[in-house]
Amino acid sequence: MQTTPILTINSGSSSLKVGLFIEREGEEHVLFDVLADGIGKRDGKLEVRNEAGKLVRSEALVSKTQEQALEQVALWLGELQADKPAAIGHRVVHGGPHPTTHQRITPEVFDELQRSVHFAPLHIPSALRLIKEAQRIYPRVPHFACFDTAFHRTLPEAAARFALPSDLFLEGVRRYGFHGLSYESIVRRLSKNLPGHVVIAHLGNGASLAAVENGLSVDTTMGLTPTGGIPMGTRSGDLDPGVLLHLMRTKQMTVDALEGLLNHDSGLVGLSGNTSDMRELQASADGGSAAASLAIEVFCRSIQKTIAAFAAVLLGLDLLVFTGGIGEHSARVRSSACAGLDFLGIRLDQDRNERNAATISTEASKCRVVVIPSEEDSQIALHCRSLMYS
Repeated sequence: MQTTPILTINSGSSSLKVGLFIEREGEEHVLFDVLADGIGKRDGKLEVRNEAGKLVRSEALVSKTQEQALEQVALWLGELQADKPAAIGHRVVHGGPHPTTHQRITPEVFDELQRSVHFAPLHIPSALRLIKEAQRIYPRVPHFACFDTAFHRTLPEAAARFALPSDLFLEGVRRYGFHGLSYESIVRRLSKNLPGHVVIAHLGNGASLAAVENGLSVDTTMGLTPTGGIPMGTRSGDLDPGVLLHLMRTKQMTVDALEGLLNHDSGLVGLSGNTSDMRELQASADGGSAAASLAIEVFCRSIQKTIAAFAAVLLGLDLLVFTGGIGEHSARVRSSACAGLDFLGIRLDQDRNERNAATISTEASKCRVVVIPSEEDSQIALHCRSLMYS
């Protein structure tokens, strides 16, 4: 029996992913998977794949905003005679200090998000615009916000606090953590086979790690914003705060200039000088580029250090999970990140690793190392369906 469909909306910096899901035997299955890429660029495209993964429609897309792209996606789904969704699920990267659980978007929740814009000025405004557009297109169905921060609401205070005065913590200046929907999907996939001490590395253009104890987040790398933690595609990750003071004093950099530097011109692209794409970096490094080699080394070294640190937080390590675009597809990054971690019982099988096998550790490895695809969109659909009937 086919259930009512759920539409999921997952936005990136210049892309928009939309999925139409139905439930079968307790699992969410995608009917149509839509990607609007290159939003705001001349070479944008819109692609629709069916549940078999077959490309059923592809066209050039000239769309200035994600809202325009969403309107086009809704039009296409109607032309494909897809059933109208019974609910809409929105991935919201940052909900600010108060919405700590996934929930229906009421006027009060929307207002709370508007009051929290200063916590994530790069993310919340675009999320609010998409919510308003989706509510215009689908006005008679419930809309739900699924927060990337919700998974980390179990962080102990010692992990959530920065070493700043208490009044700032009470005002919401704290570690929130992100990629929560990805981490939730991994925990759900492992289910009864989830051991007590797990480190999950979500590695993509945005990258973070989480320490998971008995299924709960107890530490993570990203902080107040998704800029913190390990270096990423274009984001700096953690810095000595004195670096920012130095740049303000010596280069008279404004807040906006610093925001651009930290979020768009740093990380792998800053170190390499030309690209944040790991595939291009690896090709350049193999071709003799010292800058590309350094970028990869800095990235992998930070992951390696974090795995060891989180093993200390967990008092042991039973399972290491790689996910995200880089985590799932770069054998080189996984190998480098695990190098020297024999003392934690981590031993990779190089052949399995090169083949991107599901399990890439050796039989003798005390810590199992696996590769599991992230399923953020189906996790959103699952939450929406649960919230619809709760």
